[in-house]
Amino acid sequence: MKALDGIKVLDFTHVQSGPTCTQLLAWLGADVFKVERPGVGDATRKQLVDKPGADSLYFTMLNHNKRSIEINSKNETGKEVLTRLIETCDVLVENFAPGALDRMGFSWETIQKINPRIIVASVKGFGPGKYQDCKVYENVAQCAGGSASTTGFLDGPPLVTGAQIGDSGTGLHLALGIVAALYQRERSGRGQKVLAPMQDGVINLCRVKLRDQQRLEAGPLTEYSQFGEGIPFGEATPRAGNDSGGGQPGRILRCKGWETDPNAYTYFITQAAVWEKVCDVIGKPEWKTDPDFATLKARLPRLNQIFGAIEDWTMTKTKFEVMDICNPLDIPVGPILSMKEIAEDEGLRATGTIVEVEHPERGPYLSVGCPIKMSDSPVEVTRSPLLGEHTAQILAEVLGYSPEEVDRVYRSGAVGEPKTVAAD
Repeated sequence: MKALDGIKVLDFTHVQSGPTCTQLLAWLGADVFKVERPGVGDATRKQLVDKPGADSLYFTMLNHNKRSIEINSKNETGKEVLTRLIETCDVLVENFAPGALDRMGFSWETIQKINPRIIVASVKGFGPGKYQDCKVYENVAQCAGGSASTTGFLDGPPLVTGAQIGDSGTGLHLALGIVAALYQRERSGRGQKVLAPMQDGVINLCRVKLRDQQRLEAGPLTEYSQFGEGIPFGEATPRAGNDSGGGQPGRILRCKGWETDPNAYTYFITQAAVWEKVCDVIGKPEWKTDPDFATLKARLPRLNQIFGAIEDWTMTKTKFEVMDICNPLDIPVGPILSMKEIAEDEGLRATGTIVEVEHPERGPYLSVGCPIKMSDSPVEVTRSPLLGEHTAQILAEVLGYSPEEVDRVYRSGAVGEPKTVAAD
């Protein structure tokens, strides 16, 4: 049994934010019906294609464990099928431009009349307000959500992060909202709307920077490197390079081989509780009693000197040797792992965090697995569907159409061309 067994999801999402959400629901056991335009499908099927004739990795890695149905929403028979699906499903998820569902003839009011228990979940770029109709992509969300202004080094421009906190981050927020709405429905008997604006999701993930914005009113942010460098603080939370976002100073430091390996680095945190162990490891035992270094307050203006000495030591060790030495001493460190190293990590494969999936068009490929591990709801990652692969199956098994009705739907042009379910 899976956590979301029996939950049916009508997936009107595309690209990344919405598919992230519905893939997570599918991993947790929901039956997800991905609605796609006949003959076209999700735009990412043909974006960044690395193998001609096969769906792109962009699509396959965001649409595992789903079933694909092609539906022409402008066709009257297509609208009939959609209406039946709305009647049947527990959740409808969409990340269309604002007003798109209304133009299709499926406003919130109409959907409620069809199925009062359905949950309609939406990703939008911005919440209600002056920007609500603006088109938003990943990096726009990062910029509008405060991430870019606080990322990078003080003497450089704002930077976006490689983590997809705008798209995938919002999808994760939306999935939580859907599960909460399903739980509430058990008591209320009613569906509801769930909204996850991308800007809001990024702001939520940047909460420590909003914390620091308010702390600025009380004076300089002493754990930021610029404090020790005597650089005045402005009115807004500054970019802090690789400084730690918490009360324990930390930085990325070079390790042995950094001259030729762009990822030969480690993150090193000088946690107050293990300061004396840090001093011993780096060969500075005298700092344990020196009044300029013995307390956290005394150390804050001297972070450049301290991390310079630590880096002199880390450059004599590989990033993994640093881990081997420091972890038994409870000194918080972590290697900078490349995507190549992550892809080859046997431990991550053993836990299902990295999975190898077989695809009928492209062969085997690597993907991320479910990041949430539940003891009573194990996840088996299955491949993404081919375009329209499950159309006939959904019409017959889920909606109860007879073979004659399925044939009628196909002949109407509402669902694309008939397909044989691919064998894996």
